[in-house]
Amino acid sequence: MRRFIQPASLRRMALLIALCACVPLGHASYMNAKAGLAQILLQRTWQQRLDTGMAGKPWPWADTTAVARLRVARLDIDEIILSGDSGRTLAFGPGWAPSSALPGMPGVSVVSAHRDTHFAFLRELEVGDRIELDGGKGPHPLRIASMRVVDSRLQRIETTADTDVLLLVTCYPFDALQAGGPLRFVVAAVPDPPS
Repeated sequence: MRRFIQPASLRRMALLIALCACVPLGHASYMNAKAGLAQILLQRTWQQRLDTGMAGKPWPWADTTAVARLRVARLDIDEIILSGDSGRTLAFGPGWAPSSALPGMPGVSVVSAHRDTHFAFLRELEVGDRIELDGGKGPHPLRIASMRVVDSRLQRIETTADTDVLLLVTCYPFDALQAGGPLRFVVAAVPDPPS
């Protein structure tokens, strides 16, 4: 004798499967919402820093402060860069590696962010694009000089070079299903004095 699954049981199973499928989507939406809200709060903090000269916290429990602002006019990008590059910091915005030069100062400055939130736009940059970096003393025009993929297991990002360069770093490939692989997408931007 054959037993059939009741329609009500099938509906419950289908609903359960659908709910399970929504969990990853919900997590991704939450991360993007958190990243977007953080940038709104950071924009206010950045303006406060420009007005008062004091670096305040964007929210009471923050363990980071705004150190610079990055703009890419062609792509309508306006990001506040945070001090530090821990995973907790990168959840809220691009982070400056303290082992490198402070953004806007002479030397090699390294800023990293997640490939699926704040640095998703890196895939749209082109060599020659102009960007703007403001370390708190006014905007500095930069030009994208190069883009490359490096394997972090084989090559380290050099921060002691005798040149002024901003390195924007994120995981690669951009559409990877799993985060945290060894490849990094590195964009180098150099000063672009007005002509």
